[in-house]
Amino acid sequence: MRIDILKKIVALCISILFLNGCVDATAFLGPAITAGTSGNIYQASLSYGTNRAVLKTTGKAPIEHVIQFLDPKKEHKGDLSLILKNKAQNINSNAKEIKLKIKRKQDDFFTIVKKIHNKQKLKIDNSDQFILY
Repeated sequence: MRIDILKKIVALCISILFLNGCVDATAFLGPAITAGTSGNIYQASLSYGTNRAVLKTTGKAPIEHVIQFLDPKKEHKGDLSLILKNKAQNINSNAKEIKLKIKRKQDDFFTIVKKIHNKQKLKIDNSDQFILY
C-alpha cells in the first residue's frame, strides 16, 4: 500500500517537472495574491477569468491595454514607470496653474466685494439711516 502511494507521488512530481512549461505561472500570481489578502476566492476567480477572457479575445493583457491608453503615441516605449512619472508631472503642473488661477480669481473677487462695500458705506454715510442693501 505504501509503495502505491509513493509511486503516485513520484509520478506526480515527474509530471509537474515536465509539464511546468505548459502553464503560465505568472497568470496565477494576481488572483493568488487577491485570494490571499482578501480571502475572497470569488473575486480572485473573477479576476483571473476576466484577464484570461481579455487576453484570448484581444490578444493583449489588460496591462497592455492600460499602457496603450496612457501612451497612445508610444513615446515611452511601453515603460509603465516612465508613463506614470510623466502623468504625475503633468498633474502637478496643471495643479499649480489651477492654483494660480484660483488666486487671481480670489483677488478679483475681493476687489469687487471691497468696491461694493465702499459704495454701500457711502450710501450709509449720505443718509442718517442705517440701511442694508
